[in-house]
Amino acid sequence: MKNKQLRWFFLFILSVIWGSSFILIKKSLISLSPIQVGSLRILITALVLLPIGFKSLFSIQKKEWIHITITAIFGVFFPAFLFSFAIKGIDSSITSILNSLTPLNTLIIGALFYSFTFKKHQFVGVLIGLIGTAVLIFKGSELNPNQNYWFSIFPLIASIGYAFNVNIVKKNLSNVSAIGITTGNFVILIIPSLLVLWYSDFANTFEFSKDTYPSLIYLTLLAVLGSAFATFIFNRLVQISSPVFSSSVTYLIPIVAIFWGIIDGEQLIPIQLIAGIVILLGVYLTNRK
Repeated sequence: MKNKQLRWFFLFILSVIWGSSFILIKKSLISLSPIQVGSLRILITALVLLPIGFKSLFSIQKKEWIHITITAIFGVFFPAFLFSFAIKGIDSSITSILNSLTPLNTLIIGALFYSFTFKKHQFVGVLIGLIGTAVLIFKGSELNPNQNYWFSIFPLIASIGYAFNVNIVKKNLSNVSAIGITTGNFVILIIPSLLVLWYSDFANTFEFSKDTYPSLIYLTLLAVLGSAFATFIFNRLVQISSPVFSSSVTYLIPIVAIFWGIIDGEQLIPIQLIAGIVILLGVYLTNRK
Protein backbone atom coordinates (compact mmCIF):
# COMPACT_ATOMS: atom_id res chain seq x y z
CA MET A 1 0.00 0.00 0.00
CA LYS A 2 1.42 3.38 -1.03
CA ASN A 3 1.96 6.11 1.54
CA LYS A 4 -0.91 8.23 0.16
CA GLN A 5 -3.36 5.35 0.61
CA LEU A 6 -1.78 4.17 3.85
CA ARG A 7 -2.15 7.55 5.55
CA TRP A 8 -5.92 7.56 4.94
CA PHE A 9 -6.17 4.00 6.26
CA PHE A 10 -4.23 5.00 9.39
CA LEU A 11 -6.45 8.07 9.80
CA PHE A 12 -9.59 5.91 9.77
CA ILE A 13 -8.19 3.35 12.23
CA LEU A 14 -7.08 6.10 14.61
CA SER A 15 -10.46 7.83 14.49
CA VAL A 16 -12.23 4.63 15.53
CA ILE A 17 -9.77 3.79 18.32
CA TRP A 18 -9.35 7.29 19.77
CA GLY A 19 -13.03 8.06 19.28
CA SER A 20 -13.78 5.06 21.49
CA SER A 21 -11.14 6.07 24.06
CA PHE A 22 -13.35 8.71 25.64
CA ILE A 23 -16.08 6.27 26.62
CA LEU A 24 -13.41 3.84 27.88
CA ILE A 25 -12.01 6.57 30.12
CA LYS A 26 -15.51 7.31 31.39
CA LYS A 27 -16.11 3.65 32.25
CA SER A 28 -12.69 3.35 33.91
CA LEU A 29 -13.53 6.31 36.16
CA ILE A 30 -16.43 4.41 37.73
CA SER A 31 -14.07 2.71 40.20
CA LEU A 32 -10.82 4.64 39.69
CA SER A 33 -9.77 8.24 40.25
CA PRO A 34 -8.52 10.38 37.33
CA ILE A 35 -4.97 10.17 38.69
CA GLN A 36 -5.18 6.38 38.90
CA VAL A 37 -6.63 6.08 35.39
CA GLY A 38 -3.86 8.24 33.94
CA SER A 39 -0.97 6.51 35.70
CA LEU A 40 -2.27 2.95 35.25
CA ARG A 41 -2.97 3.64 31.58
CA ILE A 42 0.67 4.60 31.05
CA LEU A 43 2.06 1.70 33.10
CA ILE A 44 -0.07 -0.96 31.39
CA THR A 45 0.89 0.46 28.00
CA ALA A 46 4.57 0.35 28.92
CA LEU A 47 4.27 -3.31 29.96
CA VAL A 48 2.62 -4.15 26.64
CA LEU A 49 5.17 -2.28 24.54
CA LEU A 50 8.40 -3.35 26.23
CA PRO A 51 8.49 -6.95 24.90
CA ILE A 52 7.55 -5.72 21.43
CA GLY A 53 9.72 -2.63 21.06
CA PHE A 54 12.63 -3.19 23.44
CA LYS A 55 15.16 -3.82 20.66
CA SER A 56 14.14 -0.63 18.85
CA LEU A 57 15.35 1.44 21.81
CA PHE A 58 19.00 0.64 21.01
CA SER A 59 18.75 2.28 17.60
CA ILE A 60 17.78 5.64 19.12
CA GLN A 61 20.65 8.13 19.30
CA LYS A 62 21.41 10.15 22.42
CA LYS A 63 20.34 13.47 20.89
CA GLU A 64 17.02 11.91 19.85
CA TRP A 65 16.22 10.86 23.42
CA ILE A 66 15.79 14.53 24.32
CA HIS A 67 13.01 14.91 21.75
CA ILE A 68 11.44 11.59 22.74
CA THR A 69 11.35 12.76 26.36
CA ILE A 70 9.65 16.01 25.36
CA THR A 71 7.04 14.20 23.23
CA ALA A 72 6.47 11.75 26.09
CA ILE A 73 5.67 14.61 28.45
CA PHE A 74 3.51 16.70 26.10
CA GLY A 75 1.97 13.96 23.96
CA VAL A 76 1.44 11.15 26.50
CA PHE A 77 1.92 12.00 30.18
CA PHE A 78 -0.11 15.16 30.66
CA PRO A 79 -2.93 14.25 28.22
CA ALA A 80 -3.47 10.91 30.00
CA PHE A 81 -4.34 12.79 33.20
CA LEU A 82 -5.97 15.84 31.63
CA PHE A 83 -8.57 13.83 29.72
CA SER A 84 -9.33 11.74 32.79
CA PHE A 85 -10.00 14.85 34.85
CA ALA A 86 -12.04 16.40 32.02
CA ILE A 87 -14.38 13.41 31.62
CA LYS A 88 -14.83 13.33 35.40
CA GLY A 89 -16.41 16.78 35.13
CA ILE A 90 -18.09 16.93 31.70
CA ASP A 91 -19.53 14.50 29.13
CA SER A 92 -17.10 12.37 27.14
CA SER A 93 -18.70 13.53 23.86
CA ILE A 94 -18.08 17.21 24.73
CA THR A 95 -14.49 16.40 25.66
CA SER A 96 -13.96 14.76 22.26
CA ILE A 97 -15.26 17.86 20.46
CA LEU A 98 -12.89 20.11 22.40
CA ASN A 99 -10.07 17.76 21.45
CA SER A 100 -10.78 18.61 17.80
CA LEU A 101 -8.97 21.91 18.40
CA THR A 102 -5.68 20.02 18.05
CA PRO A 103 -5.14 20.93 14.35
CA LEU A 104 -5.76 24.61 15.14
CA ASN A 105 -3.21 24.48 17.93
CA THR A 106 -0.83 22.58 15.67
CA LEU A 107 -0.98 25.50 13.25
CA ILE A 108 -0.52 28.10 16.01
CA ILE A 109 2.40 26.25 17.60
CA GLY A 110 3.96 25.80 14.16
CA ALA A 111 3.70 29.55 13.57
CA LEU A 112 5.09 30.51 16.97
CA PHE A 113 7.92 27.98 17.29
CA TYR A 114 8.56 26.47 13.84
CA SER A 115 8.49 29.54 11.54
CA PHE A 116 5.18 28.55 9.95
CA THR A 117 3.38 31.45 8.19
CA PHE A 118 -0.33 32.07 8.60
CA LYS A 119 -2.48 32.47 5.52
CA LYS A 120 -5.64 34.58 5.63
CA HIS A 121 -8.08 31.66 5.50
CA GLN A 122 -6.09 29.86 8.20
CA PHE A 123 -6.33 32.85 10.52
CA VAL A 124 -10.09 33.00 9.87
CA GLY A 125 -10.28 29.26 10.59
CA VAL A 126 -8.61 29.74 13.97
CA LEU A 127 -11.06 32.50 14.90
CA ILE A 128 -14.06 30.40 13.85
CA GLY A 129 -12.76 27.45 15.84
CA LEU A 130 -12.35 29.61 18.95
CA ILE A 131 -15.89 31.00 18.56
CA GLY A 132 -17.29 27.48 18.30
CA THR A 133 -15.36 26.47 21.41
CA ALA A 134 -16.67 29.43 23.40
CA VAL A 135 -20.28 28.67 22.41
CA LEU A 136 -19.86 24.98 23.23
CA ILE A 137 -18.45 25.69 26.68
CA PHE A 138 -20.74 28.52 27.77
CA LYS A 139 -23.92 26.99 26.39
CA GLY A 140 -23.01 23.64 27.89
CA SER A 141 -22.53 25.20 31.32
CA GLU A 142 -26.00 26.74 31.09
CA LEU A 143 -27.71 23.53 30.00
CA ASN A 144 -25.81 21.23 32.38
CA PRO A 145 -25.52 23.10 35.68
CA ASN A 146 -24.66 19.79 37.37
CA GLN A 147 -21.47 19.60 35.31
CA ASN A 148 -18.41 21.73 35.97
CA TYR A 149 -17.48 23.26 32.62
CA TRP A 150 -14.28 24.68 34.07
CA PHE A 151 -13.05 21.14 33.37
CA SER A 152 -13.13 22.13 29.68
CA ILE A 153 -9.73 23.72 30.19
CA PHE A 154 -8.16 20.26 30.52
CA PRO A 155 -8.79 18.98 26.95
CA LEU A 156 -7.80 22.42 25.64
CA ILE A 157 -4.43 22.16 27.39
CA ALA A 158 -4.06 18.56 26.19
CA SER A 159 -4.64 19.65 22.59
CA ILE A 160 -1.77 22.14 22.93
CA GLY A 161 0.43 19.31 24.18
CA TYR A 162 -0.55 17.20 21.17
CA ALA A 163 0.28 20.14 18.90
CA PHE A 164 3.83 20.32 20.28
CA ASN A 165 4.13 16.55 20.05
CA VAL A 166 3.19 16.26 16.38
CA ASN A 167 5.51 19.10 15.32
CA ILE A 168 8.45 17.61 17.22
CA VAL A 169 7.90 14.11 15.83
CA LYS A 170 7.79 15.47 12.28
CA LYS A 171 10.79 17.78 12.58
CA ASN A 172 13.13 15.91 14.91
CA LEU A 173 12.16 12.22 14.92
CA SER A 174 11.42 11.39 11.29
CA ASN A 175 14.39 9.02 11.20
CA VAL A 176 13.35 7.07 14.29
CA SER A 177 11.05 4.09 13.84
CA ALA A 178 7.46 4.58 14.99
CA ILE A 179 7.73 1.65 17.41
CA GLY A 180 10.97 3.13 18.78
CA ILE A 181 9.32 6.50 19.47
CA THR A 182 6.27 4.88 21.04
CA THR A 183 8.21 2.48 23.25
CA GLY A 184 10.66 5.21 24.22
CA ASN A 185 7.82 7.51 25.25
CA PHE A 186 6.29 5.02 27.65
CA VAL A 187 9.56 3.64 29.04
CA ILE A 188 10.57 7.16 30.06
CA LEU A 189 7.25 7.58 31.85
CA ILE A 190 7.36 4.38 33.93
CA ILE A 191 9.01 5.92 37.00
CA PRO A 192 6.98 9.18 36.98
CA SER A 193 3.76 7.17 36.58
CA LEU A 194 4.69 4.83 39.43
CA LEU A 195 5.33 7.83 41.67
CA VAL A 196 1.96 9.35 40.74
CA LEU A 197 0.17 6.03 41.36
CA TRP A 198 1.88 5.71 44.75
CA TYR A 199 0.84 9.28 45.59
CA SER A 200 -2.79 8.36 44.78
CA ASP A 201 -2.63 5.64 47.49
CA PHE A 202 -3.93 3.08 45.01
CA ALA A 203 -2.73 0.08 47.02
CA ASN A 204 -4.76 1.08 50.07
CA THR A 205 -7.85 2.61 48.50
CA PHE A 206 -8.64 0.27 45.59
CA GLU A 207 -10.45 -2.99 46.33
CA PHE A 208 -10.51 -5.83 43.80
CA SER A 209 -14.09 -7.06 43.45
CA LYS A 210 -16.73 -7.89 40.85
CA ASP A 211 -17.77 -4.22 40.96
CA THR A 212 -14.30 -2.87 40.21
CA TYR A 213 -13.10 -5.46 37.69
CA PRO A 214 -15.02 -3.87 34.78
CA SER A 215 -13.12 -0.59 35.27
CA LEU A 216 -9.80 -2.45 35.07
CA ILE A 217 -10.93 -4.24 31.90
CA TYR A 218 -11.96 -0.95 30.27
CA LEU A 219 -8.67 0.60 31.36
CA THR A 220 -6.67 -2.30 29.90
CA LEU A 221 -8.48 -1.92 26.56
CA LEU A 222 -7.76 1.80 26.70
CA ALA A 223 -4.06 1.18 27.34
CA VAL A 224 -3.54 -1.56 24.74
CA LEU A 225 -5.60 -0.04 21.93
CA GLY A 226 -5.89 3.66 22.75
CA SER A 227 -2.28 4.14 23.87
CA ALA A 228 0.09 1.38 22.69
CA PHE A 229 -1.35 0.52 19.29
CA ALA A 230 -2.82 3.93 18.42
CA THR A 231 0.29 5.89 19.42
CA PHE A 232 2.42 3.64 17.22
CA ILE A 233 0.03 4.16 14.29
CA PHE A 234 -0.05 7.92 14.89
CA ASN A 235 3.73 8.30 15.00
CA ARG A 236 3.95 6.36 11.74
CA LEU A 237 1.24 8.57 10.24
CA VAL A 238 3.15 11.73 11.15
CA GLN A 239 6.25 10.34 9.44
CA ILE A 240 4.51 9.59 6.13
CA SER A 241 2.31 12.72 6.05
CA SER A 242 2.28 16.26 7.48
CA PRO A 243 1.69 17.42 11.07
CA VAL A 244 -1.58 19.13 10.14
CA PHE A 245 -2.89 16.11 8.19
CA SER A 246 -2.01 13.82 11.10
CA SER A 247 -3.77 16.00 13.65
CA SER A 248 -6.81 16.07 11.36
CA VAL A 249 -7.78 12.72 12.86
CA THR A 250 -9.67 14.94 15.30
CA TYR A 251 -12.19 15.63 12.52
CA LEU A 252 -13.50 12.08 12.88
CA ILE A 253 -12.91 11.37 16.56
CA PRO A 254 -15.97 13.37 17.76
CA ILE A 255 -18.26 11.41 15.42
CA VAL A 256 -17.23 8.12 17.02
CA ALA A 257 -17.18 9.57 20.54
CA ILE A 258 -20.63 11.16 20.20
CA PHE A 259 -21.98 7.83 18.94
CA TRP A 260 -20.71 6.05 22.07
CA GLY A 261 -21.84 8.91 24.31
CA ILE A 262 -25.43 8.75 23.01
CA ILE A 263 -25.48 4.98 23.55
CA ASP A 264 -24.33 5.61 27.13
CA GLY A 265 -27.13 8.09 27.76
CA GLU A 266 -25.36 11.40 27.12
CA GLN A 267 -27.43 14.12 25.46
CA LEU A 268 -26.44 16.79 22.98
CA ILE A 269 -28.89 19.51 22.03
CA PRO A 270 -28.82 21.19 18.57
CA ILE A 271 -26.87 24.26 19.72
CA GLN A 272 -24.06 22.04 21.02
CA LEU A 273 -23.95 20.07 17.78
CA ILE A 274 -23.86 23.33 15.82
CA ALA A 275 -20.98 24.57 17.98
CA GLY A 276 -19.14 21.31 17.28
CA ILE A 277 -19.70 21.74 13.55
CA VAL A 278 -18.42 25.33 13.78
CA ILE A 279 -15.24 24.06 15.44
CA LEU A 280 -14.74 21.46 12.71
CA LEU A 281 -15.37 24.16 10.06
CA GLY A 282 -12.60 26.21 11.61
CA VAL A 283 -10.30 23.19 11.58
CA TYR A 284 -11.16 22.57 7.91
CA LEU A 285 -10.33 26.15 6.93
CA THR A 286 -6.92 25.94 8.59
CA ASN A 287 -6.14 22.76 6.67
CA ARG A 288 -7.54 23.81 3.29
CA LYS A 289 -4.87 24.34 0.66
